[in-house]
Amino acid sequence: MTRRRWIADEVRGNRAALTGDHADHLVRVLRARVGQEFDIAAGDAVRRGRIVTIAGDRVEFELGEQLPLAVAFDLALLLSIFKFDRMEWAIEKCVELGVSRIVPVIARRTDAHLVTAAAKRVERWRRIAVQAAEQSRQASPPEIEDPIKLREAAKFPGGLRIVLAESEPQAQLRDMFTAGRAGATLLAVGPEGGWAEEELQLLQQSGWISASLGPTILRAETAAIAAVAIAMSALR
Repeated sequence: MTRRRWIADEVRGNRAALTGDHADHLVRVLRARVGQEFDIAAGDAVRRGRIVTIAGDRVEFELGEQLPLAVAFDLALLLSIFKFDRMEWAIEKCVELGVSRIVPVIARRTDAHLVTAAAKRVERWRRIAVQAAEQSRQASPPEIEDPIKLREAAKFPGGLRIVLAESEPQAQLRDMFTAGRAGATLLAVGPEGGWAEEELQLLQQSGWISASLGPTILRAETAAIAAVAIAMSALR
């Protein structure tokens, strides 16, 4: 049976630990006990870990053999901020699919109240990313950056930079990927209501290419998840 994977909060030599709520979930929900073995993501490696102590909100592991790592892909998602419950669902699923970085973006049509509250949500988004990375057996969670304005995000470098645009029905996302292209892949997904025309112009002037997911109009969270799934399939 496949062992559950945990991303260690602390690593020192051949010891690792989960702390706080992380440890509490393992102890109270999964009924962990001394001697149980799990896969532990510890820095740049994944190792077999055996529980040696359980004390309050701390679980310590003795680390054993190093385990093989799955191939990781450099896929960044620039996700315009939208309603938090739906955005959190999108973050969770996109992390499970394998994104390496998520950048919350303030777009013209992002609700002002969400912009004000977004900075306080970043830590929650990071916790969601850790849980999703563990669920999907990844070695580390993706980086979740602080929210930035689109003008800053448009300058990000990459080997392939794609903005999803409903106004680009001829260019399909699935056709944008070609073998041998170097550098990171970046996907930009607009807010509820889509990108403003001047935002698309800004991205195109900055070297981004536009692509569509097809003729249907999708919610922002659906578009993000579908785009990441298509991109990961092509990259693999």
